[in-house]
Order: sequence, then structure tokens, then C-alpha cells
Amino acid sequence: MAEDCFKLLGLPPRAYLDEEALQSAYLLATRSAHPDQTGGDGDLSAELNAALETLRSPVTRLKHLIEKHSQTAWRAIPLEANLMSLFEKLGPLLQRSISFTTLKQAATTALARALLSNEEMQLREALEALNEDIEQQWRQLEAQLPIYDTLLQNADSGVWSDLQAIQAKFAYLTKWRTQIREQLLHLML
Repeated sequence: MAEDCFKLLGLPPRAYLDEEALQSAYLLATRSAHPDQTGGDGDLSAELNAALETLRSPVTRLKHLIEKHSQTAWRAIPLEANLMSLFEKLGPLLQRSISFTTLKQAATTALARALLSNEEMQLREALEALNEDIEQQWRQLEAQLPIYDTLLQNADSGVWSDLQAIQAKFAYLTKWRTQIREQLLHLML
């Protein structure tokens, strides 16, 4: 997106945005731009929708904030011990789940499927427990965002590399959440 999403919605550039404030800014900005309104602008309306989607998620919001307001070059971010621990649990669990799903699809009789139900329940519980660990990490990261807004206001130069690291963590967690949800869905089929 070429536009500054924050400016487009009339919001200050921030790491943390309250969902309600974001929605209010979006509704205010779209009132006159909506194509169904007299004098509405379809292109502007599309840009406002894209801005909302960009700012709604911490992953895309932080990426946008860094790209628009920082001169810091993107760099690889290594996983910290707590995230590496989650990743080390996730990989084998996903492999087990994928293998199990293949086995379950091959089970053609009710008896064969019934014999797999205990393992399926164990996999579901393990995936749900790991997903809760991921959600806890997500909440901890979100709780840190207002602190970075204060640092941004104080023009702390080190804030950009910290925000890059947080954005990368959110990106990892987002990917892992998606993978777990997909496997849970496959187990239900």
C-alpha cells in the first residue's frame, strides 16, 4: 500500500490501536467516501478498507508503521528461547497430526475410525494446549505495544529495531496459529 494508513484514517502512527478507536476512525473516514453516497469515491473507499485491514492486525500494522516512519533496514530476527520452545513443540505435533489425518482418511469402516478416536482426542488436546500457549505469547506482546508508543513519542531511536523484533514475533505466532487451526479443522473432518 502506497498510502500512509494512519493518515488516511486520521490516526496517529502508533504500535497499539484500540479496536474501537480504529473502527470509529474508519467509519468517520468512510462516511463521505462510500460509493453509494452522493459524491462518493470508490477508489478512496477501497483505500480506506485496505487501511483498516492493514491497521487491524498487529503484524501488518507494525510492518506498515516501520516502513512508513523508520529508516531502519529490515533484518532477520532470531527466535527467542520462549518462541523457540513453542516452535520445537509445534513441528513434531503438526507432523503427528498430518500423519494421523492421512491414517484417518484411509480408515473406511466405522470400527477403524472408532479405534482412532483416542489418538484423535489426544492430538486435539495437544494442539489446543499449544494454541493457548501461543495465545498467551500474543497477549504478552500486545500488552507491550503501548510502551512502544511512548517511546515513539519520545523519539527513542532504538524503538524501531525493537518494533521489528515484535513484528517478527507476531508474524511467527500468526503463522503458527493458522497451522494449528488448520490441523484442528482437518481432525474434525
